[in-house]
Amino acid sequence: MRDRTPWGRRLALPLRAFLRTEAGSAGVLVAAIAAALLWANVDAASYESVWHTVLSVRLGPYAIAEDLRTWVNSGLMTLFFLVVGLEARREFDLGDLRERRRFVLPCLAGLAGMLLPVLIYLAVTRGGPGAHGWGVAMSTDTALALGVLALLGRGVPDRVRVFLLTVFVVDDLVALVVIAVVYSEDIEMMPLAVAVAAFAVWLLLRFLGVRRAAVYAAVGLVLWAAMLASGVDPVVAGLAMGLTAVAYLPARENLETASGLFKLFREQPTPEIARSAAIGVLRTLSPNDRLQRMFHPWSSYVIVPLFGLANAGIVLDGGFLARAYTSPVTWGVIAGYLVGKPLAVVATAAALTRLSGGRIRPPVGWAAVLGSGTIAGVAFTVSLLIAALAFEGPELAEAKIGVLSAALAAAVLTAVVFRSAALLPAARRARALLGDTEELVDLIPAVDPERDHCRGPEDASVTVVEYGDFQCPYCGQAEPAVRELLADADLRYVWRHLPLTDVHPQAQLAAEAAEAAAAQGRFWELHDLMLGHQDRLRVVDLLRYADELGLDTDRFHEDLSGHAYRDRVAGDVDSADLSGVSGTPSFFVNGRRHYGAYDIATLKRAVKVARERAGIGAGRG
Repeated sequence: MRDRTPWGRRLALPLRAFLRTEAGSAGVLVAAIAAALLWANVDAASYESVWHTVLSVRLGPYAIAEDLRTWVNSGLMTLFFLVVGLEARREFDLGDLRERRRFVLPCLAGLAGMLLPVLIYLAVTRGGPGAHGWGVAMSTDTALALGVLALLGRGVPDRVRVFLLTVFVVDDLVALVVIAVVYSEDIEMMPLAVAVAAFAVWLLLRFLGVRRAAVYAAVGLVLWAAMLASGVDPVVAGLAMGLTAVAYLPARENLETASGLFKLFREQPTPEIARSAAIGVLRTLSPNDRLQRMFHPWSSYVIVPLFGLANAGIVLDGGFLARAYTSPVTWGVIAGYLVGKPLAVVATAAALTRLSGGRIRPPVGWAAVLGSGTIAGVAFTVSLLIAALAFEGPELAEAKIGVLSAALAAAVLTAVVFRSAALLPAARRARALLGDTEELVDLIPAVDPERDHCRGPEDASVTVVEYGDFQCPYCGQAEPAVRELLADADLRYVWRHLPLTDVHPQAQLAAEAAEAAAAQGRFWELHDLMLGHQDRLRVVDLLRYADELGLDTDRFHEDLSGHAYRDRVAGDVDSADLSGVSGTPSFFVNGRRHYGAYDIATLKRAVKVARERAGIGAGRG
């Protein structure tokens, strides 16, 4: 254990992994934009000729022939929106949006954050020739905005990024509807009917539980090709398919089945059993997990930067810039993003909070709400997609200048907001960033000092619960971090049993031994001994530990042999199932599941945030 546990990445919540990937890919996207600008200004003819190169795919009498830019914008970007749909579905199934009331504010903020910039754009263009491009001014770029926030908003809590993501998902959904309805021309009804039928087949496959990737790939290709032939931009298909992929945590029963297959392979290492074991492991993951792990790195590090390279090339010279910065199209886009986005997000949040009497309020503080509004002015992907559909020639270049200028200015405004919040005193800074909304509780049931095994003061502001297995090596490696946490005088630590009997055959008996020791008032002493000697948990070892601790060994042995505390351990296992826990160690901080690494630095950060929120709650009370 050095700076971070090696298994931290494996345990990371996909949402946080998503945010980190988007942040990391922002640099690649910025580099692609810079490369496009350099290429276009060094050799504009070469830039345009490359992206106008026609690539055709033919299957018998059927053929699709499009230039490279169209293949990127309408082909590869379908996978980008597939990933957006996957993350939206995950938030609905597992995130804060599983409480549907919490979706009201981000939904309305997202809608207002599109409507107001459009109105500002129309007011600036005043019905001129660029007015029909109003869709350029409404959509935030999720990847670039989150990446900029990661670079400029250090110390910004994860819940701020989650709030942003939910707003942006609404943004993307509506933008694709606008593309399909407003910016699709000469719609052909027969291909559209084929697309609808293909999507119905896709839904039927999901309903029947079909898992063969090749079947979905074939249906997806038919759906995409039919959408392209219909005249409706096929990127809509990617979002629709992503929204159908359910997300759920691996069930303990499925994990036990997978480990049984692995044991069988260990005994009989044949190709057939290896394949069965591999399929068994994959089937423990939800379709959402599998698709994200497959497509998200490609989307973030290849597709979006390639889109930037194909679309950001603008020839910059004094004459063009002078025309662009006096053009209503350019200023309509800039004003829409820099004025309309922040005003809409903040006004919507304030109005809903007031009208609902505080029942519906932002999940973050007001500084974070303002920062969310300013960072929403970072546009690129969908805006340039709409610009390419709405404009051509000089107006297209002016729209691109507006988008890039707005993104740069929005990044500066966001940095000012969060740097200003960082200058506030600690208590005010916590309230400004975190807000005072009550968090959802993941731990079921709540800690009961009469039943649970607790260390630390009962009135501590932070309670850390660990589901552990005495034979689990990861629990043993996490123990030094837990010991360091216990030095905090304002922290309570709770242990709950989750013996993984399918992989740790002595874990169940060790858990029952701990309860037998608890009956004699020595739970924590035996707890520490067993975690320190995980390779010696046989009955004879447990009896020796009992003797070392001065326990009544006859009573201890009778309790073990009669499995007197089997039901007590089963109660903890039931609570793990109710709390969505399937592996060890799993931590909860003030009732919220802790996802990510469990080295001391990561756990201390989680405790710090929980203490800040607990202080806000106490102040509100």
